[in-house]
Parts: sequence; C-alpha cells; structure tokens
Amino acid sequence: MPGNPSTGLAHRNALAHNFGAMRTKVKLIRGQDSMAVEADLVELVQKHVNDYASAWKEQLRLYGQEDKFWDWEFKLQFVIGRQPNREGYAIEYEGETQGLMLIETKMHGSRISEGKRLVYLDGIASAPWNREFIQRPPKLKGVGTALLAFARNRSIELGYEGRVGLHSLPGAEEFYDNQGMIDLGEDEDYEDLVYLVLHYLLC
Repeated sequence: MPGNPSTGLAHRNALAHNFGAMRTKVKLIRGQDSMAVEADLVELVQKHVNDYASAWKEQLRLYGQEDKFWDWEFKLQFVIGRQPNREGYAIEYEGETQGLMLIETKMHGSRISEGKRLVYLDGIASAPWNREFIQRPPKLKGVGTALLAFARNRSIELGYEGRVGLHSLPGAEEFYDNQGMIDLGEDEDYEDLVYLVLHYLLC
C-alpha cells in the first residue's frame, strides 16, 4: 500500500503546538468584477466554527440548503480534536470564513484501485454569500474548487497518488462532475447519496 500510514499523524503533530498556524495561499475569483484575489487556506479552529454559527447557519436554513444541519462545532471538538485521522480546514478572506472542509485520511479505500487508500471528504461547504442560489453574483467563486484541490494535494502528500472520494449532497453532483470526478452511483449504505471519486492517477 502506498505511503506511510503515520504520515498524516506526523503532519498533524508537527502543527499541534501551534494549531491553526498552517497557511496556504489560494486563488479565488471576486464575483462583482471577476478579478482574481488571494485567500488563505488554514487549519480549522474555533473561530471558523463561530463564524458558521453566527453568519452561515441561519442563511443556509432560510434558503433550504442541504448542508444546513451540519454541526461544525461537533466536527471540531469531537472529531478533529480527538481523532488524528481527521483534519479540518477553512478558507479565509477579508477576515471572513469563506469555506470549510473535513477530511478523513486513513480509513477509506479506493473502489476503483483495490487495496489503495484515498482521502475521504467528510464535509465540504462554501459560505452562503458564495453560492449563486443565494447571492448573484456570489462574493467569491472557486471556494469549493480550491478546497477540493487541497484535498487532492493532501492525498499526494500521504502517498495516495491524488485519490479523493466523497458522497455528494443532492444538487451538488454537477459541481463534482465538472471537477472531473467519477460518478460511481448511489450508495445504498449511505442514504443513497451519490459516491464520487477523483483519481488523478488511475492506478
């Protein structure tokens, strides 16, 4: 099996003494004028969860978004903080949380390449003001794409050759299709959500 299973833990331990200090620059597109802007992708911390509760949650509920009931506070405190195989990330721009993502790094295998691991996206979301269904033009475009690209790069770091898998919320399948993900159909073991994989190296 490719990669060292301890790599993900080592990555997290290296940051444990200064949690949230990791900072990666990502390019987004400003909706009002289509200008490229630079945002920061960082480790998920309490500030991002607070932003979700105060600025996201009610808007997601009002507009009937499928991820309106996701509990990011639970994910931070009980999943990320206590399970070294789970990592959380956020995108920040102008002091606001623009996107959130949770990945699992050790427990999921590829359904295409038997015996090989992949990074599983346990949760990925863009802020309400970045969704065209809620706001046109959106404040920023490319948040989901940037998060997915980071998950792919994390997969490469772990020795998983860019393999990424996820279950899509209803209505999001087209986005993932546009990202080049492979639709493996509905998963009866996961509330019939569509399961998709991203294999940059089909091996």
